[in-house]
Amino acid sequence: MSDARTTDLYELTMAMSYVREGMTGPATFSLYVRDLPPDRGFLVAAGLEPVLDHLAGFRIGPDDIDAFAAALGRPPRDLVPLLGIAFRGEVRAVPEGSLVFANEPLLEITAPLPVAQLVETYVLNLISHQTAIASKSARCVLAADGRPVVDFSLRRTHGPPAGFDAARLGALVGFAGTSNVAAATSLGLPAVGTMAHSYVEAFGSEETAFRAFSRAHPGPVTYLVDTYDTEEGVRTAARVLKSLGLGAGSAVRLDSGDLGALAVRSRRILDAAGLPEVQIVVSGGLDERKVERLVREHAPVDVFAVGTKVGVSADAPYLDSAYKMVAYDGRPVMKLSAKKATAPGAKQVFRRHGFADTLALADEPAPAGARPLLRPVMRDGERVAAVPPLREAQDRFAAELAELPQEARRITRPVAPEPLESDRLRSLGELVRQRIRSEYLAPQGA
Repeated sequence: MSDARTTDLYELTMAMSYVREGMTGPATFSLYVRDLPPDRGFLVAAGLEPVLDHLAGFRIGPDDIDAFAAALGRPPRDLVPLLGIAFRGEVRAVPEGSLVFANEPLLEITAPLPVAQLVETYVLNLISHQTAIASKSARCVLAADGRPVVDFSLRRTHGPPAGFDAARLGALVGFAGTSNVAAATSLGLPAVGTMAHSYVEAFGSEETAFRAFSRAHPGPVTYLVDTYDTEEGVRTAARVLKSLGLGAGSAVRLDSGDLGALAVRSRRILDAAGLPEVQIVVSGGLDERKVERLVREHAPVDVFAVGTKVGVSADAPYLDSAYKMVAYDGRPVMKLSAKKATAPGAKQVFRRHGFADTLALADEPAPAGARPLLRPVMRDGERVAAVPPLREAQDRFAAELAELPQEARRITRPVAPEPLESDRLRSLGELVRQRIRSEYLAPQGA
């Protein structure tokens, strides 16, 4: 099925009307997040690469026309004016891995109005989902304070594609590996994993299970030790590891109970057995808050495996994102809706050191000491450069995170930087607001 059909019906009804009315001039749409979710001091821009792939391949074919006609309950001939429409527009965007804040555009699309409208749903979906997951994952990296974090989310993400995204986005923000074999092999990530409780239950005893596992996987190995009694499981693991000479690189995994207290007792058992090199991995309902608490309590945890709550961004599963027209056919436009007003004109975000950002018009010169965040990434429907390697986004994120003010890095009650508006943007907003009031609202009132 063509991705062109993955759209809301009203995008189609509007595009049909635009074509009928001859309204095919260039329109600029801006995608941004109105307000950050609770307990978010920043967002990590993500989803741009799949968006560009979608736009580069966007084209309405005969099968799409039939599908649109069926959805509308109209004969296909009514939809023929849309046949062959493709994306030949321009995109400016914040590169993946960049940190962004409320009301700052993550991307802006300029294309003929019907086309810019038709791609809204797909683009908004990709950017919103991936930015939410990347931002949640980044908080886990912050909370772990230098200890490795790995992705165990695949089994409970909202579909396999979302699981792939979670693995990629975790890697983007610094995760050390993923349990997702498809993502690991496709993206060149370390594949990580241990065993399930069912594996232990299938054998007559934990020791039998651990020895069988080691015969299949010569090492290093990680044993899941909490199937029956955690401390006894650690003792059994220590005995097997020592007898097989598998200490270096091996680990035990704790998946339930008071993870902090169990980690302390497990460390004592392993050290007493002469296995200080055996690591402790913890999993089981972890998110950044639980990870932060374990770190704060100095729990002897070596690796954090995060899953469900991170893969679905459980505490903030959506973003208050918007895709709004800011200019049409050379005319700046805006909404005046209560609490949803928009700013007119194509935008740029200028960033100074310390995330002192200024939201400005796209044609404004950069203030002294500032750099523009939005870059041209597509012209005439073609990428302006080759697909960047994941490493580029990883390095960008790491550099920006290191510069982020401490109050924005906090896991609880962070304070996010707020961009200022340039004088020109503020003046344009007032002019457009006055024009709307005089040309539209005043005649209606009269």
